[in-house]
Amino acid sequence: MQKILLIEDDIAFCKLLEKFLVKKAYDVTVAFSAAEARTAVKKESFDLILTDLRLPDSDGIGLMSEFKNEYPHIPVILMTGYSDVNTAVKAIKNGAADYISKPFNPDEVLLVITNALQTPQLKEEEAPAKEKRPKKQSSSENDFVKGISPASKKLLDHIQLVSPTDMSVLIIGESGTGKEIIAKSIHQQSRRKDNNFIAVDCGAIPKELAASEFFGHLKGSFTGAISDKKGYFEAANGGTLFLDEIGNLSYENQIQLLRALQERKIKPVGSNKEINVDIRIVTATNEDLREAVKNGDFREDLYHRINEFSIQSPSLKDRGEDLMVFADYFLEKANQQLHKEVIGFSPEVVSIFQNYSWPGNLRELQNCVKRAALLTRGDFIESEVLPAEFFQIQKQPSNTVFSLSENEKEAIIHALSKAQNNKSEAAKLLKITRKTLYNKLKQYNIEQ
Repeated sequence: MQKILLIEDDIAFCKLLEKFLVKKAYDVTVAFSAAEARTAVKKESFDLILTDLRLPDSDGIGLMSEFKNEYPHIPVILMTGYSDVNTAVKAIKNGAADYISKPFNPDEVLLVITNALQTPQLKEEEAPAKEKRPKKQSSSENDFVKGISPASKKLLDHIQLVSPTDMSVLIIGESGTGKEIIAKSIHQQSRRKDNNFIAVDCGAIPKELAASEFFGHLKGSFTGAISDKKGYFEAANGGTLFLDEIGNLSYENQIQLLRALQERKIKPVGSNKEINVDIRIVTATNEDLREAVKNGDFREDLYHRINEFSIQSPSLKDRGEDLMVFADYFLEKANQQLHKEVIGFSPEVVSIFQNYSWPGNLRELQNCVKRAALLTRGDFIESEVLPAEFFQIQKQPSNTVFSLSENEKEAIIHALSKAQNNKSEAAKLLKITRKTLYNKLKQYNIEQ
């Protein structure tokens, strides 16, 4: 029986969720605070940790990072009452196996838990003395999917061009566009592919500990240094060091990083001995570092050091032709993980996908497809299993007639589905006349 640590300060909700998980054959231990959770993980081992984002004595993301550092083999799922995409992405980027937005339904909870428990985690013996934060792993993130759009072809060309070299690469793109996948693809096609690929989230490192994290330390070199520690640079020796969101480093940390990159030598905190390192640097950012340089927030010499070659990671809306390529790929992965045999997407869902803006990019698409696959009973994913945000109509000014909006076509399709294709009822749902609805059906070429 797999063991879950449930951390939630809402006692009523916690007990409800505990009963549900026990009924689904999980062994559940409950903690109502971060302090209780820390005690629990020291007493017994768990297969998964499920924690709320906001706790009375700790921030959920901070607690998660703490657990991932100490117990890298245990997947952590965050529960958040905020469906904001940025919060979800931040959780994933800080090492969460997945997240659940409240309120959530039982099917979604089971999907996320099943996926997290099936995803290979970093084993304890693979993390030397718990020395480094583990690289995030996901079955769908290990393979680079070749798109068919011009943006994807350009991306692939650049990856193939720069991979065999030792040039420093800066990957620029929005959150959720797969910058870490690009970095790993570069590593896998390089002469360093048989050595370590170490991924570091620069935003998750406190500036006071950055030197220790990057370069390591000796036992007793500062309060809390209870043993020798190998830093990221030494762990990546001979391989590739991927620094995600490098713009989050403090100015002081930028100086330390620049010196190490220039000299290719590091000195652990508390040591007088320098260590030679042979690493390739790949960095990523969703910020405009050139603007940061102009504002004095990012060192210009470091910018040029990491930007020998830049790659643009395109957003999903800029590679529309790839949308269903990725959707089919994520569906195939979901079928494998959930032991299902969903064939594909209905024409209605394809249309809805193509008209949605995808603010969370590939990450949002992946999560959407996973949940839809779980909820699908038949051979094809239908619109009924899609989240509500796919059918929201933008509010129009009260003094204007119903007019075009970004999500109008999918709203009409959804209204027809809810009204079982009754045009009069669908028109009422949309707050437009029946004649206007017919005009819209003709305009969008929606089958009647």
